[in-house]
Amino acid sequence: PGAIPAITFILFLLLVMFNSCKKEEVDYTQIDEDIIAQYITDNNLTATATGTGLYYVIDSPGAGAQPNSQSTVRVAYKGYLTNGSVFDESASAGISFSLNSVIQGWQEGIPYFKEGGSGILLIPSALGYGSQATSGIPANSVLIFDVTLIDVL
Repeated sequence: PGAIPAITFILFLLLVMFNSCKKEEVDYTQIDEDIIAQYITDNNLTATATGTGLYYVIDSPGAGAQPNSQSTVRVAYKGYLTNGSVFDESASAGISFSLNSVIQGWQEGIPYFKEGGSGILLIPSALGYGSQATSGIPANSVLIFDVTLIDVL
């Protein structure tokens, strides 16, 4: 007669142990916001927040066509982490791609520039590669890009 409650109790203990071993998900929204704010302060930048976590700095607005998130563009860029380590850089002639094929931070950020414009995109991890590490970029990294929009194709 006491076997069923004992089995129930053991199953309950196993369930509690299993749930306590699960990795807690960390919300990086505020962490990234703090990192970006500190980077802006440390580098004396005048950045504009978009409301999605993305910040941008326009050094030169440009005078040509302005892309949208579906445009094909040619951009020269340098991508680095907040510690200054460069993880990717194009040639000065830039590379061409459709904005709908790149990270969300670029889809949102590049349209703030017109052809010939340049500046900085400060991208929180959620608009970059999130919790996935990729090509020298650690998981949950804030990404900084110096960008020049050469052409809207």
